[in-house]
Amino acid sequence: MRRVSIFGATGSIGQNTIDLIKRAPDEYDVVALSGARNIAQLAKDARDLRANVAVTADPTLLPDLRAALAGSDIEAAAGPEALLEAASRPADWVMSAIVGSAGLAPGLKALEQGASLALANKESMVCAGALVQATARLNKARVLPVDSEHSAVFQGLIGEDIAAVERIIITASGGAFRDWPMEKLAGATPAQAATHPNWDMGQRITIDSASMFNKALEVIETREFFEVDPNIIEVLVHPQSMIHALVGYNDGALMAHVGPPDMRHAIGFALHWPERRKLPVERLDLAALSQLTFRDPDETRWPALRLAREVMAAGGHTGAVFNAAKERALDHFIDGTIGFMQMAEVVEEVLNQLSAQSSLTNAEMTLDSVLAMDHLARITADAIIEKT
Repeated sequence: MRRVSIFGATGSIGQNTIDLIKRAPDEYDVVALSGARNIAQLAKDARDLRANVAVTADPTLLPDLRAALAGSDIEAAAGPEALLEAASRPADWVMSAIVGSAGLAPGLKALEQGASLALANKESMVCAGALVQATARLNKARVLPVDSEHSAVFQGLIGEDIAAVERIIITASGGAFRDWPMEKLAGATPAQAATHPNWDMGQRITIDSASMFNKALEVIETREFFEVDPNIIEVLVHPQSMIHALVGYNDGALMAHVGPPDMRHAIGFALHWPERRKLPVERLDLAALSQLTFRDPDETRWPALRLAREVMAAGGHTGAVFNAAKERALDHFIDGTIGFMQMAEVVEEVLNQLSAQSSLTNAEMTLDSVLAMDHLARITADAIIEKT
């Protein structure tokens, strides 16, 4: 049996992962599950999968988790240290689906155990791609992409020489506001931004899709994951969300990954890799689809894409600053402190203010240095927003 752990089990990626594991329960020994505040779901899944330990990120909810697991032999734990302890337990395959930079430390801990890390937490690569890759190499571990775009690129590279790649194109649906008039965007509400036309995702990632910050993170993740020249990475708006990415080779060929907007495809590919197994996803009827359309993204509408290229050019810890500033700007948009278009303005101002920091690009990258820069960026973002 394969030992697996799922961090971020109660979110959409975690739930889709659990769906696949429940379809073949005799193949898996579930070591650890983690979640945030949805204690009922966390406890139910832990019982259903007979996990060894369940961890909530919120220490105040530990009594609730213990009560929900009463009568079982499942351990209950809470807080960052408990999460790291769970990630240190031997496992063959670990799903990293914790939202935000909080997923970095557990992911690194799993790699240190030599586990295959299925990475849905794009912030880990954005904040510390070099550190993640170095940790994987040192421990002979493997990082497997779970974002649909990066899974598509990964599959498009199978059997190919990456030196022959001259283009990597990742697609974006455009989110809730792709067809809105520009003059309406300033007044967009969190509720409007949290409605996605194609994908069923959580609130934060859906809003990030509307602002294209999610795609900006994915551009940086592409650079870090595949260690390619940033100049070969392109973004296309593709409203149907059927082509997830294309890999262009030096003979002019484009290899496209086509599939339904169902995260179980990318999750299943990572779960079964290097095999390809049957999955419970829709089979496409291309004739019924009729047409697939594409257009270039408007960086006036989505300035996050421009900022992502500036981040890649700067390098170092700039990705950690970008992500932390984005997370705080998103927090303030959700609570109504700033408007939709102000999020990018806040992130750009944080990058500008911290660009003079020599440690931003020159310091050695460690977990502590990444977390320190993350903290500084959050403080800076909050100060900018308070003045605004």
